[in-house]
Amino acid sequence: MASPGLDSPWSSATIGSFDGSFNIRMEEGISSESSSVLEIPSTSMHHCSLIPVPPPLPSKISKRSNLNRGLAECYFVPKETKDMWDKLFKEGYGADVYIITEEKEIIAAHSIVLGVASPILANYVHQSEFKSGIRFINILGVPHQAVCLFIRFLYSSCYEEEELKKFVLHLLVLSHSYTIPSLKRVCVQFLEQGGLSTENVIDVLQLARNCDSQRLSLTCVRMIVRYFKTISSTEGWKVMKRANPALEQELLESVVEADSRKQERLKKLEENEVYLQLTEAMEALLHICRDGCRTIGPRDQVLKGSQVACDFPACKGVESLVRHFSSCKTRVPGGCAHCKRIWQLLELHSRMCNEPDYCKVPLCRHFKEKMQQQSKKDEAKWTMLVSKVLAAKKAVRPFSHRRSGF
Repeated sequence: MASPGLDSPWSSATIGSFDGSFNIRMEEGISSESSSVLEIPSTSMHHCSLIPVPPPLPSKISKRSNLNRGLAECYFVPKETKDMWDKLFKEGYGADVYIITEEKEIIAAHSIVLGVASPILANYVHQSEFKSGIRFINILGVPHQAVCLFIRFLYSSCYEEEELKKFVLHLLVLSHSYTIPSLKRVCVQFLEQGGLSTENVIDVLQLARNCDSQRLSLTCVRMIVRYFKTISSTEGWKVMKRANPALEQELLESVVEADSRKQERLKKLEENEVYLQLTEAMEALLHICRDGCRTIGPRDQVLKGSQVACDFPACKGVESLVRHFSSCKTRVPGGCAHCKRIWQLLELHSRMCNEPDYCKVPLCRHFKEKMQQQSKKDEAKWTMLVSKVLAAKKAVRPFSHRRSGF
């Protein structure tokens, strides 16, 4: 059990008072501890009801619910419709627009489809060159197959998974450039659900920022922070370091900040563990002094014996401290490390106790009276410690079935 680094100023004159109020008896030959068993009494309730089964709901409500369900189903496009639009794209029947790609290849399309799908493409087609009833537009900078996949998606929203995996970055650029939100969502979802790797995450991050995809950008940053050691040695990181040193500095700051937050969380968890141990020690001390435990307790209580399980996890440690204190030759504040702990537990309990006149914990009222003689610095330390212990107790209260009186 951890104890706070506070020294009690009380003199050895209070030891006799401790012996008088903390009057306990002990049994020899303590056997090994048995596992704790928390028994919760169970009750059974037999309830018989003669209320008849209510009639079914009126048919009008049932029909309306079915109608609403049918309207919701109308939003799903049948497979035949998708196949029809996919066929129209592949065969190019009645096409009035030729799209010229990077490899000087041509993709046949329909101006009305392009215009409805993208206002940017509509304006692009309207301003394009018109020859023999055909308009010509250029989509350059990406592979021909990526442009085919892009135009096909405008027709039928269909794509092959392998093609998407191969050209997802090109499609992300095209969806952003020509304002196709549905395709952009498909690309972002694919990258977030397994499309990212330590090799491409740097490129995806820069692309996500250029395409105003904040969620994808955040996902990339989190991955870089998590696998920084591996990613910082990739070729993508080296290229980014030369081309965009500001981004490198930003990522390094994110890594340092994440590491600092991790250290703070670990430190806070360790502190909470100490305060939780103190909370359990307070409960065990009150349990021993008020109710008595297996082999230690007040004289007016009948001990339960060493074989009885105890529900207080810190009871064994507090019992050892009390046994040591009762037989220690030094047992003055600051003179013995074990005695110092029991003094601190007694004072901490006194500061948290609301009924010192009726409390069975030794020296509870005595410590209450002596508090007025402490310096403001010591008082501030104890006040902070009490607040931390109470906060730890409050945090675990919903998960605990025990009840304590401090």
